[in-house]
Amino acid sequence: MKELVEKMVQYLVDEPDKVEVKEIDGDQANILEIRVSKQDIGRVLGKQGTNINALRTIVSAVGGKRKKRYFVELIDDRPDERRRRY
Repeated sequence: MKELVEKMVQYLVDEPDKVEVKEIDGDQANILEIRVSKQDIGRVLGKQGTNINALRTIVSAVGGKRKKRYFVELIDDRPDERRRRY
């Protein structure tokens, strides 16, 4: 799943070499944390969250076939007051 998400995000961004996807395994669900360059956060989000929501839908559909839930989080590592989780 991690590789699938990484490839999809790399197609969306201007700096694909800076895409990092970390998978955190849990008992009932896994979390996929996505980190991209500061300039590419907007591209991954899309207008009104369309890109990130579409990505979450795809991951949810594929994960359902594997009998495990997956959650996708876009991590904003900016050190200023605008830092958020999406």
